Amino acid sequence: MALSEEECSTAKASSSSPASSSATVSSQGVNYLAKCVLRGSAILQVAYGHLRSPSSLDVVFGKETSIELVIIGEDGIVTSVCEQTVFGTIKDLAILPWNEKVYGQNTQMPGKDLLVVISDSGKLSFLTFCNEMHRFFPVDHIQLSDPGNARDQIGRMLAVDSTGRFIATSAYEDRLAFFSLSMSGDDIIDKKIFYPPENEGSGSSSRNAQRISVRGTIWSMCFVSKDPIQTNKEHNPVLAIVLNRKGNTLNELVLLGWNLSEHAVYILSQYLEAGPLAHSIVEVPHSCGYALLFRVGDALLMDLRDARNPHCVYRTTLDFSVHTPEEHVCVEELCTAHEFDDDGLFNVAACALLQLSDYDPMCIDGESGSGKTTCKHVCSFSWEPKSNRSPRIIFCLDTGEFYMIDVSFDSDGPKVNISDCLYRSQPCKSLLWVDGGFLVAIVEMGDGLVLKVENEKLKYKSPVQNIAPILDMSIVNYHGEKHDKMFACCGVAPEGSLRIIRSGISVEKLLRTAPIYQGISGTWTVQMKFTNSYHSFLVLSFVEETRVLSVGLSFTDVTDSVGFQPDVCTLACGLVADGQLVQIHQTAVRLCLPTKAAHSEGIIMSSPVCTTWSPDNMSISLGAVGQSLIVVSTSNPYFLFILGVRSLSAYTYEIYELQHVRLQYELSCISIPQKHLEMRHLSSNVNLVDVGGAVPPVGVGMGITFVIGTHKPSVEILSFAPEGLRVLGAGTISLTTTMETAISGCIPQDVRLVLVDQFYVLAGLRNGMLLRFEWPSAFTPSSELCLRSSIPFPGKVENFLLNTKLNSFGSETCSVNMGEKDGLPVTLQLIATRRIGITPVFLVPLSDSLDADIIALSDRPWLLHTARHSLSYTSISFQPSTHATPVCSVECPKGILFVAENSLHLVRVIIFRTLNYRDCLAVILLMIVYISSL
Repeated sequence: MALSEEECSTAKASSSSPASSSATVSSQGVNYLAKCVLRGSAILQVAYGHLRSPSSLDVVFGKETSIELVIIGEDGIVTSVCEQTVFGTIKDLAILPWNEKVYGQNTQMPGKDLLVVISDSGKLSFLTFCNEMHRFFPVDHIQLSDPGNARDQIGRMLAVDSTGRFIATSAYEDRLAFFSLSMSGDDIIDKKIFYPPENEGSGSSSRNAQRISVRGTIWSMCFVSKDPIQTNKEHNPVLAIVLNRKGNTLNELVLLGWNLSEHAVYILSQYLEAGPLAHSIVEVPHSCGYALLFRVGDALLMDLRDARNPHCVYRTTLDFSVHTPEEHVCVEELCTAHEFDDDGLFNVAACALLQLSDYDPMCIDGESGSGKTTCKHVCSFSWEPKSNRSPRIIFCLDTGEFYMIDVSFDSDGPKVNISDCLYRSQPCKSLLWVDGGFLVAIVEMGDGLVLKVENEKLKYKSPVQNIAPILDMSIVNYHGEKHDKMFACCGVAPEGSLRIIRSGISVEKLLRTAPIYQGISGTWTVQMKFTNSYHSFLVLSFVEETRVLSVGLSFTDVTDSVGFQPDVCTLACGLVADGQLVQIHQTAVRLCLPTKAAHSEGIIMSSPVCTTWSPDNMSISLGAVGQSLIVVSTSNPYFLFILGVRSLSAYTYEIYELQHVRLQYELSCISIPQKHLEMRHLSSNVNLVDVGGAVPPVGVGMGITFVIGTHKPSVEILSFAPEGLRVLGAGTISLTTTMETAISGCIPQDVRLVLVDQFYVLAGLRNGMLLRFEWPSAFTPSSELCLRSSIPFPGKVENFLLNTKLNSFGSETCSVNMGEKDGLPVTLQLIATRRIGITPVFLVPLSDSLDADIIALSDRPWLLHTARHSLSYTSISFQPSTHATPVCSVECPKGILFVAENSLHLVRVIIFRTLNYRDCLAVILLMIVYISSL
């Protein structure tokens, strides 16, 4: 809703002064604030052009009060690029194509099309897409009329000349305006004229007014192109409109001409033929004067080359009596989880299609009722985008049947070829034919479709989600998880559906690759140095391959310059010291020193320096890399190896064994905190006073402390010190249902050490559950423990205890030095359990800090907030993903890379700053907030 200037000024005055606020409250009563929690999904307008760059193929959806920029991938999936609200209600939008002659002097947007929008604000707006800000920005605004929806206010319908030189906009009736465009000066508008003139005398007779002006309802309009030979002369535009004059039962075709030299608009001709009612006209592209006039029951090909003598050259009926394919209903697609973003707050998590009968209870006319027409008419159409072949148009009838018309021209005149029925669905409000052969079909009260032209037929590819209209809804607490969900009855027969809408965090989708990344088994981002603010490399591990990409404006393959072995599956990787990258795969641990070809801080050599370490006659199953420490485990037999790195000479390093122990149980996961804990440098600015004097338990030192998950199943916290490896804490996982039956699949898939007001351990299980373990309250840590920023080993590493004696340890028996209470590790307490899916849970911290928020991947992505009690998590408005990793670069400092549907998706989570002691992702509740006056 757009506020008037008076309302805005009143609001400002009210907020700036308590006295004025009190006066306003007393005079107007209680104030309310309504928050939109889900943007409208009904698409009313569609457009297609090169908005982000001269080579991009972008689709724009007009959604009444917002515009959404989307792209259609090679698989036919619609991906949202951005969505932003606008002030006012959009009435129409169109693409203004780039014209070198008109806009050649503009260096800010070379080759990019503009988006033209009219709304009830009364303005004609020219928008350009800003790639840096990732949103549309206005180039110019033209005030057409006062805000509102009066029938005679200009700003209801748009028509754009195919050359991008002229624009016309009309009112509902009686009035229209012409604009010629030029970017030679500061204004985009060169000339403009309103028709009829505003100063036209009101004393003219009705007959004279009909002769010289447009009096009646304007149904449709389009520009008529001229022969390119006339481009050297002054180009006077011709506009064709379908007009219903007051009192007439038939619509007529009126041709208007704008004489630029005389600055006047004239009626060039009128065409009225007895027969069906005409309702739409559209120009035939690249035909220089031909247009299709659609009427109820037929369509006419009009020759408008001589604007003073329009005539019909071909006529076809729309009553096709041919075999039509069955209507496509994709129950599987409609019942899958789909997402809706509104500032990312809410998403559609599931959709159950209601199978309804052919009888429509909302239709008051029966099959034999007089209110049901027997004549078919075209309800939507779209021309094929730029093509070397003859113009082709696909149109949809009110019966839901799709047909194609091919218009060709030769010496004998135009030829028209009409196809058989290509497809059948619900009647479509709008059609948009885009490159790649895809056709976007928008249904008014149901899900839209993405179809593809294949072998002269249309094939269904994917849905375009639309939850409007919502006929009924109910909010429930689902499964007692304290996450309210809304069940909504959406659509009308036969497209009715029951949908679940729940709270979620919004993501801004920045980039999506083609679906060419099959078989990804892991993703990591790595810095070149610990002090670097941005990531240097993106590592992608496949089943039998590893690729290393540089992070920057473009992701370039630098695998050879980094030194990673490319023909193996990487199990883990990371930075062990500045400039030293480690790759762990099944047969070896590989230390690499990248060259300057891979990174500006690399070594000055032609090829990277590499060294390896391998266990004797064993294969590596797991691994993790931390600062100054490498941990790997083997299977059959079960061993845990602690490795270090030392320098032998310049550019010569050695991976050597610090200690190895034999395990009672096979490990399922290993996690090493990536940064040493510094209380004064937490990402949330936590200090000891804020969190109640938080200090780590005895023995927990960052850099030598790590967490493991075992097949026992259990989670254990280990610490490696000069005295050897010891277990600081252990928690056994034994879960049962309410019927006292054991829950299967409780093996940890991923574990993380977290700090808020105290340390705790998060464990994601293979059965889709999430657990939180804490130290028991009776276990009092030493407040004098000092955590240093480097590994606390005095002297040279080779003088440390290198215990090669085989030891067995676990939560029951241990022969190594275990800890602080009676020689046994502390038993961790299970504080909270949550089921967030049925697939294994992977935990991905958004930064290296221990208090960073964590993304949990299961059936769908979730955001885990670091919380003082229990578990706090919120759904992320994104599709189910197999892997994720944070990406921090100059261009995208807070990006996240998801792997979904064999594609890489770079997104940015929208973060709001709150008044709490930490920055968190704000979740707006599904309610209307009541603001009481103070």
